[in-house]
Amino acid sequence: MSEEALAGVPLVHISPEGIFKYVMINVIDGGDASKAVIRGFADCTWHADIFEREEEVFKKLGLRAECPGGGRIEHNPDKKYLKVYGYSQGFGKADHAQTKRILATKYPDYTIEISDEGY
Repeated sequence: MSEEALAGVPLVHISPEGIFKYVMINVIDGGDASKAVIRGFADCTWHADIFEREEEVFKKLGLRAECPGGGRIEHNPDKKYLKVYGYSQGFGKADHAQTKRILATKYPDYTIEISDEGY
């Protein structure tokens, strides 16, 4: 079941607009299968808040979660623009290039920029 649950986990779930923190989460089934997903919510103050919220969702599906890093996302749907930058003080900096590739699966018609500048 956890393999099917893993397949059903969306790659991207972020706030519809604004500037907010995000985390990359490696979601792992009971075996060797895993996938990286992006989560970012404007209503979460800390990167850990995002991770803890999503970790509970994954636990209910029988999946484990690990957070290799985070940062910030600027999302402007009117301009079809995403900017990925910064880092998480608690988890470190996510691989922004990988984050961009994952975001592009949901937002293929967006301009997506990445930067190592800023917090």
